[in-house]
Amino acid sequence: MGRIMALDVGDVRIGVAVSDLMKIIANPLETYVRKGDVERDARYIADLAEQNQVDKIVSGLPLSLDGNENVQTAKTREFVDILRSVCAIPIEFLDERFTTLSAERVLIEGNVRRENRKKVIDKVAATIILQNYLDKNS
Repeated sequence: MGRIMALDVGDVRIGVAVSDLMKIIANPLETYVRKGDVERDARYIADLAEQNQVDKIVSGLPLSLDGNENVQTAKTREFVDILRSVCAIPIEFLDERFTTLSAERVLIEGNVRRENRKKVIDKVAATIILQNYLDKNS
């Protein structure tokens, strides 16, 4: 019985979160700073999934407020396609609208300073994506 990993894929950083073994609680794992080589980034995430005994990956899908796909949606889909080519773990998408906003609110309420929020906001957003997925599928 493995874990579920969630990704908040951005142009500069990828937020990563993993579930507990019972797939009940989402935990932030790391904020990966992208290296400018999509295949290298995908291999890093695949290795991270293997190290954490992941049997499913959930990627946030950034849709417009009206639910339509946009440029960032296409970039995320492209990254996930490359990740699928280097990783045998099944990958699903989950609507991630408002997760970064929610993450920002959580960090502000936690009195995290602005300069420190940037370092952790992506993994907090990934944690929110994952917890939403876990709650929806429990």
